[in-house]
Amino acid sequence: MAHCGNFLKPSLTRREMLTRCANGFGGVALASMLAEEAQAKSLNPLAPKKAHFAPKAKHVIFLYMDGGPSSVDTFDPKPRLAKENGKPFGLKMEATQFNNRGKTLASPWKFQHYGQAGIPISDLFPHVARHADKLCVIRSMTSDFSEHTTGNYFLHTGFGQVGRPSMGSWINYGLGTSNQNLPGFVVLNGGLIPPGGLGCFSNGFLPAAYQGSVFKYGAKPIANIARTETTAQLQQNKLDLVRKLDAGVIKRLGQLDQVESAITNHELAFRMQAAVPELVDLKGETEATKKLYGLDAKFGNTATFGRNCLVARRLVERGVRFIELTCPGGNGDRWDQHGGLKDGHTKNAKSVDQGIGALLQDLEGRGLLDSTLLVWMGEFGRTPFAQGSNGRDHNPFGFSLWMAGGGIKGGMTYGATDEYGYKAVDQKLEIHDLHATMLHLLGMDHERLTFRFSSLDMRLTGVKGEVIEDILV
Repeated sequence: MAHCGNFLKPSLTRREMLTRCANGFGGVALASMLAEEAQAKSLNPLAPKKAHFAPKAKHVIFLYMDGGPSSVDTFDPKPRLAKENGKPFGLKMEATQFNNRGKTLASPWKFQHYGQAGIPISDLFPHVARHADKLCVIRSMTSDFSEHTTGNYFLHTGFGQVGRPSMGSWINYGLGTSNQNLPGFVVLNGGLIPPGGLGCFSNGFLPAAYQGSVFKYGAKPIANIARTETTAQLQQNKLDLVRKLDAGVIKRLGQLDQVESAITNHELAFRMQAAVPELVDLKGETEATKKLYGLDAKFGNTATFGRNCLVARRLVERGVRFIELTCPGGNGDRWDQHGGLKDGHTKNAKSVDQGIGALLQDLEGRGLLDSTLLVWMGEFGRTPFAQGSNGRDHNPFGFSLWMAGGGIKGGMTYGATDEYGYKAVDQKLEIHDLHATMLHLLGMDHERLTFRFSSLDMRLTGVKGEVIEDILV
């Protein structure tokens, strides 16, 4: 049957077709480019990610005091201990790690009031005390564990057994990092790896790219990072080949964490070859800055920890998200004086006090303190009664820490222990509350930061955790 031409749509000429479809072709090209960009970001697990809400802090420096400093000798003075020194302890004693429980033990150190708020700080910390108005001293933290290994896992991962992601790994999973030439989670090892080992810095069930990178002390912090090929081009050719082979595996088998993390780590190691030597080369720092951090100190541990504090500041300047410092190993002991309390705690404090004081001053002077959260603490505290005659056992029932910068109110104390400094009695906190608060300051809701594992939406805070609102600016 014939059709009337008046009702037939005239066909387009080639010129008209190209004219009308030009924007469409451009859209296809744009969509393709955006897809490639999105894919590149998805293949880079450390790419910066958007926070849940506006953050107050961009970086964390975790000053880990391995072994458990005694709160009643550092930031929680208890006059009653002096009044009853050498007498039977006035409260019921809980089971301790070694159950060698002695008499009430007064602190060997005096406390003085510092800053406008008059925060009492032990004579152990003359450098930190100058910055009292920057500190929020929390006196009511508790832990579920009184043994070092399980206590360390709990502090670092929110779980008392090995295998869970460290808080640094969670933060990098949630936010990524702004410097693609350095790891997002760096551990500056002063000489003591905590009981529990590298599991304290593990990525756990998160992709392997989020694990902590442990930097040794000194000018060569990373083993085997130097280029072994004769030319940079030869190394680049090898990396290109590895990348091509890995891409072929992914194409055949699908997305594999082992392969993707290997690609990420190879490429990051390549970029670190230039970034790390520049990071730890302190020749650009002034002599006044080096002296401030104690790099010229006669006590070797002061110089060791001070140098790591200075490197921590340089890492913050370079955009690294989470930095943890461990204690120097030259003392022969951690903050773990089951005996010889006065000698041990004196050396431990002398190791870290000057470097931390310098770090607080330097960050503030460079305008970095408001965006950098500092946390100082151990895995638990120590008993107000003696172990033997001159030591203290582990105490998870009430201990102190302090926080500064990054959205924290300075010049205040929060919570309280009883009159002996044994148990938290006011504003009692758990490690989960600390983790929730740290994430909050970084712009993350701890209940929304999850990872699907074993058919569960896992999170750093488990099923607990409350943000400590009263200490926030």
